[in-house]
Amino acid sequence: MSWVKENCLSFFQLFCIKVLKTGRIPQHLALIMDGNRRFARKVSMACKDGHSRGFDKLSEVLKWCLDLGIPEVTVYAFSIENFKRSQEEVDGLMELASDKFKRLLDEIDQINEWGVRVNVAGRLSILPIDLQALISKAMLATRQNNKLQLNIAYGYTGRDEISRAASHIIDGVKNEELTAEEIDEELISQSLDLGEPELLVRTSGEVRLSDFMLWQVDRTVLYFSNVLWPEFTIWNLLAGIIHFQRHAPPALQDKANTPAQQEFLDKYETRKWQKLEEIVACS
Repeated sequence: MSWVKENCLSFFQLFCIKVLKTGRIPQHLALIMDGNRRFARKVSMACKDGHSRGFDKLSEVLKWCLDLGIPEVTVYAFSIENFKRSQEEVDGLMELASDKFKRLLDEIDQINEWGVRVNVAGRLSILPIDLQALISKAMLATRQNNKLQLNIAYGYTGRDEISRAASHIIDGVKNEELTAEEIDEELISQSLDLGEPELLVRTSGEVRLSDFMLWQVDRTVLYFSNVLWPEFTIWNLLAGIIHFQRHAPPALQDKANTPAQQEFLDKYETRKWQKLEEIVACS
């Protein structure tokens, strides 16, 4: 299935979206896509096929988000802790990811037409070399798109994200790009892989964060759905957005960076893209 599924809503569903858009729509939606393995057991299919159905569901959800006007979506696709699963399942997940990123590159004209920018968050170095190259190519190929940013947390945990950001900031101080006095909460937030979501949805009935975006969710509205991820529908998403509209705190104004902070962040961003180009060049 394509990364963004076309024409997957009825006229009535599109009408409901139009009504909902008269209210506040989250500008950043985070999804913990839980329940693929339980779904596979439920319908007596292989675990790998359950994860594949989970990706198919993501392609539908991305189209719904485009219809809703949500400009940023973050999905928890593979935790560092998932490496503790059976080797067969881990290998299957890596193979599935490789297949899907190859599909993305094959469909790059369509992806760019949709305006989807792909950003993979996590410790890229722990992934297979061929998958690192595919991810790097996808990020570089969609870098200029600005209609919807899709953040895929892969080889990720929130604690690892925070520790890596702290390490980069320490390097900045050592290299005299920053002073200790310029380290504040906002700088740490901007040094993370992921920004703050306004709404976080977790499926499958679990009511925990599982080390996902721990720093970012202090003001996030949390919505837990009992449905397994492959069975997630537009109605489940709309219910989450209604929950958000009832409980969302007022939006905060961004704090301006000092010149030194902004220069550090710009250099950090430049180094990230240079590293991706090096991975592609070596592949």
